[in-house]
Amino acid sequence: MDLKKVIRTIPHWPKQEVMFRDVTTLLKDAKAFSYVIDTFYERYKNVPIDLVAGIESRGFILGGAIAHRLHKGFIPIRKEGKLPHKTEKESYELEYGRATVEVHIDAIQEGSKVLLVDDLIATAGTLIASINLIEKLGGGVVECAVIIELPDLNGREKIEGKGHKLFSLVQFEGK
Repeated sequence: MDLKKVIRTIPHWPKQEVMFRDVTTLLKDAKAFSYVIDTFYERYKNVPIDLVAGIESRGFILGGAIAHRLHKGFIPIRKEGKLPHKTEKESYELEYGRATVEVHIDAIQEGSKVLLVDDLIATAGTLIASINLIEKLGGGVVECAVIIELPDLNGREKIEGKGHKLFSLVQFEGK
């Protein structure tokens, strides 16, 4: 399936020169969404994974569906201030700002193997911050899985430079 046909591009959002890749059009397309979840399921069904972690907000949608399909628990990695219990935090730079993510301190047990899911990788800031959170809690990241990769922003190199693997379904050139 050509996923590029079902992903909307919004020029100059949230700032000038950024080509925002919007997966909401993919999510509303039942065939495309099923294809994405089926593809991730086939990749990970025989991989030893204890938990699936999804990054707010579109990573929740994907991660929840993948966790359900794999019969694994789901861990939300949220923006700062959104979780009600004690949390571990990690700040990072975005391609257009700064942010902090957090996870409950009891979300991941020592030695847990975690599949980390988000909709897109650009500069890898969010994924690296999330990897750091998982590792602070004693877990290990099996792989990072995304729908969209923006290779011109070198996120893959940053993930692999930390010794982790990245799997993406589609690549878009440019910002």
